[in-house]
Amino acid sequence: MQRARLSAATATAVMAASLLAACASKPVDKTAGWSPNRIYAEAKDELDHGAYDKAVPLFETLEGRAAGTPLAQQAQLDKAYSQFKDGQKAEAIATLDRFMRLHPASPAIDYALYLKGVINFNDELGLFSFLSRQDLSERDQKAAKQAFESFDELVKRFPDSRYTPDAKARMRYTVNALAQYEVHVARYYYQRGAYVAAVSRAQQAIKDYRDAPALEEALYILVRSYDKLGMTQLSDDAKRVLEQNYPHSTYLARGFQGDNKPWWQLW
Repeated sequence: MQRARLSAATATAVMAASLLAACASKPVDKTAGWSPNRIYAEAKDELDHGAYDKAVPLFETLEGRAAGTPLAQQAQLDKAYSQFKDGQKAEAIATLDRFMRLHPASPAIDYALYLKGVINFNDELGLFSFLSRQDLSERDQKAAKQAFESFDELVKRFPDSRYTPDAKARMRYTVNALAQYEVHVARYYYQRGAYVAAVSRAQQAIKDYRDAPALEEALYILVRSYDKLGMTQLSDDAKRVLEQNYPHSTYLARGFQGDNKPWWQLW
């Protein structure tokens, strides 16, 4: 009996020590007792100073403390932006999707759509991509299409939004890049002798992306591919369309412009 009592006492002491250790290791919530306004001020200060990893948890705390208020909605948007700047693009998009689902009538929906589009748009290139040696057509096409969809919804639903002009500019760039991507693929097939596949991709670019600069080369690929396939009439038709739409085209005289500057580079 005595041995059993000693074991029970020992077990009690061990449990007490474990509880104390757990309490000691539990992180201290520095925001305990803070007002929602103070939490927002601290989070915004971290955001403004580029400490995005510190801003995100503060905005998350604010979402809970100020639930059901405009401040909580603002916290969601700021959290999404902080996540984006911190490199957490998937998490930022999830935050924006949740915001738009929970607050469909919010006056900030236009901003949410715009930010979602910007996140998917190739941020490293932006509207000044001509300074780069790599264009969007060589990057993630899925993201480019998703960016276009967000910008397109913004433009259609909020034509007077302050974000609409920039969204339109990014849409134009994205369409041009997507067309260029199709032409990249068409040229790849042509150069490897897969002329039927080259025709298919060039036609796809012409069908889906009207007036994009890359369509000049798409037409030239049709001319050459049909010629290689022995389809003289179709080759002549494509050549006539190329000459009508691009009367000063150098493709027919000089062929593929492998070393020339792409459409997105201005000098």
